Amino acid sequence: MDYMTEYRRWLGFVDDSARRELEALEGNPAEIEDRFYTALSFGTAGMRGVLGAGLNRMNAYNVRRATRALAKYILSAPGGAERGVAIAYDSRKFSPEFALETALVLANAGVKALLFDALRPVPVLSYAVRHLHAIAGVVITASHNPPAYNGYKVYWEDGGQIAPERAKAIQALIDETDFAECLPMDEAEARSKGLLVTIPPSLDDDYTEMVKGLCVNPGLAREMGGKIKIVYTPLHGSGNVPVRRVLKELGFADVHVVPEQEAPDAAFPTVAQPNPEDPAAFTLALKLREALSADAVFGTDPDCDRVGIAVLDHEGGVHILSGNQIGCLLLDYILSQKAERGALPENAAAVKSFVSTEMARAIASAYGAATFDVPTGFKYIAEKIQQFEDTGTHTFVFGFEESFGYLSGTQVRDKDGVNACMLIAETAAYYKKRGMTLYDALMGLYDRYGWYLEKTLSHTLKGKDGQARIAHILRSLRENPPAEVAGLKVLAARDYLTGIRTSDGTTEKIDFPPSDALYYELEGGAWTAIRPSGTEPKVKLYIGIRENTGDAARALLDRTAKGALELMEG
Repeated sequence: MDYMTEYRRWLGFVDDSARRELEALEGNPAEIEDRFYTALSFGTAGMRGVLGAGLNRMNAYNVRRATRALAKYILSAPGGAERGVAIAYDSRKFSPEFALETALVLANAGVKALLFDALRPVPVLSYAVRHLHAIAGVVITASHNPPAYNGYKVYWEDGGQIAPERAKAIQALIDETDFAECLPMDEAEARSKGLLVTIPPSLDDDYTEMVKGLCVNPGLAREMGGKIKIVYTPLHGSGNVPVRRVLKELGFADVHVVPEQEAPDAAFPTVAQPNPEDPAAFTLALKLREALSADAVFGTDPDCDRVGIAVLDHEGGVHILSGNQIGCLLLDYILSQKAERGALPENAAAVKSFVSTEMARAIASAYGAATFDVPTGFKYIAEKIQQFEDTGTHTFVFGFEESFGYLSGTQVRDKDGVNACMLIAETAAYYKKRGMTLYDALMGLYDRYGWYLEKTLSHTLKGKDGQARIAHILRSLRENPPAEVAGLKVLAARDYLTGIRTSDGTTEKIDFPPSDALYYELEGGAWTAIRPSGTEPKVKLYIGIRENTGDAARALLDRTAKGALELMEG
């Protein structure tokens, strides 16, 4: 693609504001190249990128083009246009505007648009797609990315993000769609024709009741809800109303919201990035926790699909837990309580991403439950849920990813921060009744199953050269696989792109969806994996180990992480 030709083409059709932005780039060929050397890619997570004018940026023109292509795809599905597309958005810059653009381009193509009247969490959109029997869903969000980003995520009728084959088909339609044919309908006209409909508030009521129904022990929530003090931060996002509503209606009456972070704000002024995976995001919440002597801190990202927590030990020390630790606490609580009441299905199953902790497998096994690994991306957990329902082979009880995403129900098919906050509050209440904190409970899991520790490292490589470097790293590892990592022998190597596992020179097929990732099984139960991020210009490295004591585990984790970093050198 000739980026200067594309740059000049854009100058000819964009509005005055975008034209001024692009004209200001004259004399800056590097910036022009970065904006126009490629189109913003559309994959299973939709589109995501830095806001701005250009082919490789998030803007109204790319939103319209993707929407027009989505409409073409939907029009090929019998009855799809009439069933319509549910549309939600979060608190990011231009999210409401992009959502309306999406609705009006769909309407102009003859596809019904079902639009929320204000920001909503991703899980509410997933629920709406299923509840309203829509053919698809769109949510305008960049999740936990920095403020400069926004994105466009597409869901299909099952409520999960689109599968790779659908994403590929939509991308092909985007490629053949000209910007000139991506015009929105007038809003008043769309509403008068019934092609733009506001989703009624009753859906929020239905969603709330559904989440409350996932409470494992409602009686415990009512008994202990007023005895546990929680500080919650929505990090300027969409979780504030639904999280507080669910907790309050279950009986968790002592919930305090961080005032500086309560209101939606696209600038996310109190944090470097609104990511509950980042301990710095809890700075204000921890100050409020100390002032109130609260038991725990919860934080959700802008689209409220991720949750992070900080908890106390018996000496009053504060610990920010990892996504793996939270996932294991919730899994153990759900399985133990269902087993205690005789409500655990014989074919119970947990599902986790393949880079999430192996402790989950040990916990599930202790209760006779199966564990399934899937590629990174919650859509693959959603696919397992559907597979279980279609075949009847297993009953889904819990799914999680190390990146702070959790789900215990089946009426939402994406990670659900509202569901997770409810479960965390209930689990905390369960242990408080026994004189324990969530940290005590975690230490109990380590005593029972061994010290499983994990670490995730990211290396950002931006732009055209960064993409090439990431591809080179993966290609080099495939051509020259390591024999050891940090002195630990590689017992087997899994290439999830080719679907081959290699051990001692022998190969076998892996029953696993294709994914551009490599996984090395190391001696002693350790492992490391490497993959490119699907939403950011990053290559991600994952390390996991198991030891009998905390000190030994921490030492081994540090050593293995240093050795694994050498894999990045490619």
